[in-house]
Amino acid sequence: MSEQNVSGRGRVWFTALSAGSTPLEGLAPSVLASDTMLGATPVRMIAIVPDADNRFPRAARGEVGLLEGWTVARVVREVIVADKDQAVKRPIVAIVDVPSQAYGRREEAYGIHQALAAAGAAYASARLAGHPVVALIVGKAMSGGFLAHGYQANRLIALNDVGVVVHAMNKAAAARITLRSVEQLEALAEKVPPMAYDVKNFSTLGLLWKLIDVGNPEQPSAADLQVAEQALQAAIADIATTPRDLSGRLVATTREASRKVRELLKAQWH
Repeated sequence: MSEQNVSGRGRVWFTALSAGSTPLEGLAPSVLASDTMLGATPVRMIAIVPDADNRFPRAARGEVGLLEGWTVARVVREVIVADKDQAVKRPIVAIVDVPSQAYGRREEAYGIHQALAAAGAAYASARLAGHPVVALIVGKAMSGGFLAHGYQANRLIALNDVGVVVHAMNKAAAARITLRSVEQLEALAEKVPPMAYDVKNFSTLGLLWKLIDVGNPEQPSAADLQVAEQALQAAIADIATTPRDLSGRLVATTREASRKVRELLKAQWH
């Protein structure tokens, strides 16, 4: 597999933040999970990483495919079952660096939609069961990959870095769908924030809980890790005082139209 456009950030940040813990065994090589400590709080940390030898080549660069979706669903639901009788539920931290879902004929034939839905549903079930779920975006958070791994979190945190990209589809695909060139798409993104890919524009949409600055997103220093750990701990503490749903994403001033649409739809249903 060519290393071009293959990010290693997910593995780097997972390894650094879970240092001292033993990764769970028996998982797909492209899924890393570990029970570790975040300060004094035990958490389950999960990342999806590139696997050059993935049996499904379309998922070799860190995409979320069949193996990844079902494996993430498994490790999240294990926490739900293990903590079902506990008054305090274990937080779950998703380290996000996913370029997309795995596009491929085999993936479609074998039900990638079910695998990714299983992962997303597991995160949502954990959140609704009282597990604080936090996503730390360290690289790409694209398309169905992000929907399956991270988007259902109570809180979204992202590194303030040009290497962090968030969008529904890659630029080439978006250009084809909108019948524009990539250059035209980039020009449009300068005027329409939802069309942009950079994290600073994404932060204006009101979905991010916090944007954090680090010195080296590729190889985080001890100081960088401290910044991330403090943000994760603050997010977990904040979740404890708020509802389990995602209504917090609607409070930003930029979401006024979204709130109005929801009010009108709710009125129609009632």
